[in-house]
Amino acid sequence: MVGDYDVVVAGSGAAGMTAALTAAKRGLRTVVIEKAPTFGGSAARSGAGIWIPNNSVILAAGVPDTPQKAAAYLSAVVGATVPPARQQAFLHHGPAMLEFVMANSPLRFRWMEGYSDYYPELPGGMTNGRSIEPDMLDGNVLGAELARLTPPYIATPAGMVVFSADYKWLALAAVNARGLAVAAACLARGTAAAAAGKKPLTMGQALAGGLRAGLLAANVPVLLTTPLLDLYVENDVVKGVRTPQGILRARAVIIGSGGFEHNAAMRAQYQRQPTGWSVGAKENTGDGIKAGQRLGAAVDLMDDAWWGPAIPLPDQPYFCLAERTLPGGLMINATGRRFVNEAAPYGDVVHVMYDKASIPAWLIVDQNYRNRYLFKDVAPLLPFPQAWYDSGAVVKASTIEGLASAIGVPPATLRATVTRFNGFAVTGRDQDYRRGDSAYDHYYTDPAVFPSSSLAALWLPPYYAFKIVPGDLGTKGGMRTDARARVLRADGSVIAGLYAAGNASAAVMGHSYAGAGSTIGPAMTFGYIAARDIPDG
Repeated sequence: MVGDYDVVVAGSGAAGMTAALTAAKRGLRTVVIEKAPTFGGSAARSGAGIWIPNNSVILAAGVPDTPQKAAAYLSAVVGATVPPARQQAFLHHGPAMLEFVMANSPLRFRWMEGYSDYYPELPGGMTNGRSIEPDMLDGNVLGAELARLTPPYIATPAGMVVFSADYKWLALAAVNARGLAVAAACLARGTAAAAAGKKPLTMGQALAGGLRAGLLAANVPVLLTTPLLDLYVENDVVKGVRTPQGILRARAVIIGSGGFEHNAAMRAQYQRQPTGWSVGAKENTGDGIKAGQRLGAAVDLMDDAWWGPAIPLPDQPYFCLAERTLPGGLMINATGRRFVNEAAPYGDVVHVMYDKASIPAWLIVDQNYRNRYLFKDVAPLLPFPQAWYDSGAVVKASTIEGLASAIGVPPATLRATVTRFNGFAVTGRDQDYRRGDSAYDHYYTDPAVFPSSSLAALWLPPYYAFKIVPGDLGTKGGMRTDARARVLRADGSVIAGLYAAGNASAAVMGHSYAGAGSTIGPAMTFGYIAARDIPDG
């Protein structure tokens, strides 16, 4: 396979496919190469939250966002880590990118009402949130390509159509009327879709499927099982890519090949240890980043990732969201003491785990918690799989002291920790770590619990401990880029013909995380920016 194009895009995730669609609609001959035998990358596996301030979807829903609020908030979250010009480029082009995607694909989007920005108390922050997610997509629009869509990280329950925003309520379905109503609505959507002969896709499946449908309509080939081996250069200008099948020549290359979460050597070189519990696509081994480095690309944020507390279950890590935030649970370190606000943004929790040498940590809950809440995909009252216990990921005991002994922490200390935490639950104020003080802390909680929906006592045996390790959605560091998504050398000069977006580039979020979808929103936006920056032939 040797071909000539205007643009070669490496990677078929959200960044790559948005870039390819943008380039194609500019009339540029475009091709996408993908290492995996399926398309969609980590985006297809995700919940597909998208954080883009001032987009038309949230404005139509009445969200009182403004460019000034968004700029103040992003600046407060990111700080001086990321140049203001890059922040401004994201905020300026994000809404236009979304309009472009909706005009050139079957994708439509829904506001994730109530999903707070992660730091809503900062200037410009919003307690009701700015995040959106894809509406349901009929997989029939993909035809035979549907079979080549990367599977989701966790499958939707059979017969149901579930959106990301539904999960907070599904976790409460056993104890909350709205939770039960949402579960019924999910089932009704699934029944209606099946009756209409649809193949319903939501979350990351809808996002990747919708972008691929746009590429099909634009006649953009996606060459699967075609990894990027290296960049092809003529006269110090990137002029294509080398693949096992040959050289693909182009006037520009856009790298959207993901991070290096599954490259143990790179993680050992750049990141604190232990690490490696990632839910990112297994093909993400830093190929695009390394290719850029061989040409002199500077890299930033390589020590960081899109972290989140994870349970190392035997089949794959489980990224722990609602489970550590629901009332009736607390996290401890090896000394048996709490060390963090369990309901804080997931990246922050893992940063603290590293900073305080709290790896592994343990999430402690009681049977009352288990009687009330969904845990992963295990319904209340139902037993956990024996494999979870056999692997050491979950431990169970009839007393707090017995649980402490089983996980190797001082029994008297754990008892004192639980007693103190239970006192906070009674008063509704966490005097140690301020859990519940932020509006964000209450997103994955139980509104029936008083005086704070974020805090409940542990009192009913048996007790459970879940091992918590530093998981991630993907790495955050990558090639340094400018506001036009052009790859830069350490001296600030541009590597001609080379662009990067998504996790192959250093994140515009810096070491932080503005809100749900802070990975995908910027990935799509900078893919769009890159494709628009390529000069006409």
